[in-house]
Amino acid sequence: MKAVVIDDEEDSRTLLANYLHKYCPEVTLCGFGESVATGLTVIQKYDPDIVFLDIEMPYGNGFDLLEKIDNIRFETIFVTAFDHYAIRALNQSAAYYLLKPIDIDELLQAVDKIKRERAHGKQAPHAQVLAHNTKAGAAQKIMLPTLEGFEVVAIDTILYCEAVDNFTRFHFETGTPLLICRTLKYFEDVLTDHRFVRIHRSHVINPRFVVRYTKGKGGYVTMKNNQELEVSPAKKQDLLDLFDR
Repeated sequence: MKAVVIDDEEDSRTLLANYLHKYCPEVTLCGFGESVATGLTVIQKYDPDIVFLDIEMPYGNGFDLLEKIDNIRFETIFVTAFDHYAIRALNQSAAYYLLKPIDIDELLQAVDKIKRERAHGKQAPHAQVLAHNTKAGAAQKIMLPTLEGFEVVAIDTILYCEAVDNFTRFHFETGTPLLICRTLKYFEDVLTDHRFVRIHRSHVINPRFVVRYTKGKGGYVTMKNNQELEVSPAKKQDLLDLFDR
């Protein structure tokens, strides 16, 4: 697999290049970029399979670079210092990312996952979903890994999420529920910025689809699909606070 590294820090580029040479023999490093402009040039020149992309760079960021590419045919592994907002955005699109300083085992896992997906003829649109979500005014989407592959859905169509052991079942305004290969806690973190709220250990809901709240020790909510969901006493105030704003 061909790869390029786009990072404004020379030390970071050198370190990642050394790791790839030593631990990832299946990856051929073709070139480097240190900004949005040079990154775009190196991608167009080498047509890579993998782009290792720093998020924060001078005169723009990694998301800005993706917006400039009409047809993304590569997989992106984001390389970033920890930033809570950025991590939520990456998780929303199920994108691969590495936190600085880079952990070799995490690097190997990311590269191996891409290698296995490409070997089976799959190319998940992580970068496309992320690029879409970073455009001003765009309806936000989320990429959901299923047992059969993945689904890309609009976040504003999600009624609620339900814990099913270590999986999560998504219920939508219309259509069949989906069983997703992630825990409810994972999606609670991802969807917080979209005003979703956890009302119980078993449910995270989209409050815009609540049609009724019935009082009680915790009470319960009635969703748009007429499903009644219990509210735990510990989560009651979190729910009510959303409707006081």
